[in-house]
Order: sequence, then structure tokens, then C-alpha cells
Amino acid sequence: MNFFSLAGRSLRVRLLAGTLVWVVATIIVASWSLSGLFQQHVTEQFRAGLDLHLEQLTTNLAIDPAGAVALTTPLSDPRLSRPYAGLYWQIDRLASAQATAARGMLRSRSLWDSELEVPADTPADGKIHQHQVAGPDGSLVVMVERVVYPAEQPQQPLRLIVAADASLVTEPVERFNGLLIRSLGILAFGLIVAIIAQVLIGLHPLGQLRRALTYVREGRSQRIDGDFPLEIQPLVDDFNGVLTHNARIVSHARTQAGNLAHALKTPLTILGNAAARPDSQLPQLVTEQVAMARRQIDYHLARARAAAAASVPGVRSDVMPLLESLVRVMERLYHDKKVTATIGNGATATAIFRGEKQDLQEMLGNLLDNAWKWAASRVDISFQSDDDRLTLLIDDDGPGLAPEQRQTVLARGVRVDEQVPGTGLGLAIVSDLAQLYDGSVTLEVSPLGGLRVRLELPAAP
Repeated sequence: MNFFSLAGRSLRVRLLAGTLVWVVATIIVASWSLSGLFQQHVTEQFRAGLDLHLEQLTTNLAIDPAGAVALTTPLSDPRLSRPYAGLYWQIDRLASAQATAARGMLRSRSLWDSELEVPADTPADGKIHQHQVAGPDGSLVVMVERVVYPAEQPQQPLRLIVAADASLVTEPVERFNGLLIRSLGILAFGLIVAIIAQVLIGLHPLGQLRRALTYVREGRSQRIDGDFPLEIQPLVDDFNGVLTHNARIVSHARTQAGNLAHALKTPLTILGNAAARPDSQLPQLVTEQVAMARRQIDYHLARARAAAAASVPGVRSDVMPLLESLVRVMERLYHDKKVTATIGNGATATAIFRGEKQDLQEMLGNLLDNAWKWAASRVDISFQSDDDRLTLLIDDDGPGLAPEQRQTVLARGVRVDEQVPGTGLGLAIVSDLAQLYDGSVTLEVSPLGGLRVRLELPAAP
């Protein structure tokens, strides 16, 4: 695996590589900029010093009536008095009609027995020219020159020269660059150490999360435990929610399997006992027990289907069309009872159930069947949806239920009146399905005098 593929897959390598490249680039640009600025500053100061000495030389220049050139006051810089000290001045007489040229007719003691040789040019009066020439000791010097025409003898031009070793510029710049490189090197090293420490410390919670996931996978823990940063904690909470949800699904599955096995055990035992002895009623017994077993299987399959559907996001079911369809079915099924059904009292056609249509049909079908079964002549249906809750009310004018019976009938297999056909699973199925969707079923006294069933379910926006 090469570096680029590793960098593409490793968050640690990606962070380190990106940050280190940026730090190195910034250090290089900063060193280049600072070195350039310092060199520019030293060069300007060097040139300003030469111009200053040239102005002093011009100001102190004097010529006597005999034409002899002299300085009224020696220049102040002590380097001009020491041989080859690195700072020099010189005065040349240029050729004219009255005199011949004379190089170095007056010069600083620092030149000792040497002279400065000026490149051939014809500078204008008063203008300063700059040259780089060989110095008295063979070193490179930077020279500025000016041609003046003294008031005492304007016909005799003089060349004023001031020069200084170029090392006065290069040596400070080199020392500064060396110091700059060492300083920025220390800074870069400190930043790299800080970056590595920051990346390792910053990514440490991810390693902790990986270990926690390993514990969950190996069965040593049921959830991710630990103190995580605010940026990672929502992910941990969501993952713990998934683990809890999966554990609940597994628990439901085990419970369903146990309940189904228990429910089928009795019919199978009865069938086995009946088959072991002669019995003229065996066909009827088989029919009854098979029907009971089928109802139990349908019941548990409905619970299993609802448990799976409740975990699927984005499932939506319109309430009004399904309710109208079920009412028409009940009117045909119980046409002999002449029950009048109304859908109203604040019902809205925009109510949407957040779940599977088949589960909603299972719940409403059982509730409406129960209402039509016990109603004398009237069933009222209403529902409302607000925020994230959907509430359905089903009222009938039947005999109703005593308070002590309202919770009992929600249990599986419980029937209030054995004279009325039924299995005792209808309300239990509704209650179980509603709970799987985090809803509820409540039995109350109806304004019609019978039973009111309040079904609360999650609503979709």
C-alpha cells in the first residue's frame, strides 16, 4: 500500500500530511519574506550611510586661491582613519582646459597607499552614480560618486567618491538568515510536535469508540459506554439507540416464538390424544383445533410483521380512504343489524399514519368489527392529527363495559360474552400493534352510552 492510498483511507495520515505540508509551506514563505525584507532594509541603510558621507565630503570641501583642495573638517567616522577599515573617500580632479586629470589627489587614510578606480562614465553635475568595483584590498566595494564645480574655481570639476565594503551588507544578511533559519526551524519543530500531539489526542476518542464497539461485538458489553466529546456523543447515542432497538427486536422475536409454540402446544396435544383413541367426533375436533391454531399463527404473524414494519423509516398511510373502505365492508358484513355509521366530528382527510397500511387496516378492522358486533344501531368514528400524534375515536351505542373489564378484554384470548362469536384476539391484536408503534389503546365510556375506543398512533407530517 503506497502513501497516497494510505492517506486516502487513514484520517490520521490525512490530517498529519495536510497540516505538515501547510506548516512547511508557511515557514518557507515566511523565511523568504523576512529575509527579503531584512536585506532590503540593510541595503537602504547602507546606501543612506554612503549618501550621508558623500554629503559631508561635499560640505567640507574647500579650495584655496592657489587651487589646492582640502577639507575644512575631517569626516567623523573613525573607520576612515584606519587602513582598510572598509569605508573610504577620495577626491579626483577631472581633466579641463586649465589642468590635467589627477586621480586620488585627496583621499582617506583608510585607503592607505591605494586608490579607487572609477568606471569610465560622465556623470551629470550633482548627480550621484553608484558602482561596484574592486576595493583596495581586493574585496568588492560599493561606490557612490558625484561631480561638483567649486564656486572658487568653477572651471575645474572635481569627482567626490565615497565607498564601503559590500560585506557590510552581505554579512549582516547572512547572519540574520542563519539566525532566521535556526529560529524558524525550532518553530517548525515545535509546531510539528504540537500537530502530532493534537492529531493523536484529537483522534483518541475514535480509538476509544473502536474499543467499545469491539466489546459490543465480543459480547462483553451491551452498549457503548464511555465519556466522548460533544462531536462524537450524538453518534454514540444513535448507535446505542440502534443496539437497544435491535435488542428489543430480538426479544420480541424470542417472545413471539415462545408464545406461538405455547399457543400451538394445546391444539396439537388435543389432536394427538384424539388420534390415539377411537372418537366419532374426531373430524369436528380436528376442524376446531386447526382453526384455533390458524388464528394463533395469524395473530403472531401480524405481530411479527408489525414489529418489522415499525422500524422501517418513511412509511406513510392515509387514514381517511382506508377508514371509508372498512366502513363499507362492515355495512355489507352486518347489513342485517341496520347500523348507522358516521365519520365526522372534526375528522380531517389529511391525517396520515406513520406506519404500514396493512397494520392500520388490521387495527381499524378489528375495532370496527367489535363496534358493529356490539352496537345497537349507531357507530360514530372521528379522528384528529396534531404534531406527531394521531388520535382515533370509535363510539358505539351498545351495552359497553364495566370499568373492571376494560383492561381485561385487551388480554389475548379473553372474551366478555361467550355467547357472541369471536376468538378473543381482536382487541389484543390492536393493543399489541399499537404498542409496537409506540401507541396505545384505551377503553372509555362513550357519549352514545356504549364503549369508546381511543386509539393513539404516530402521525406523519
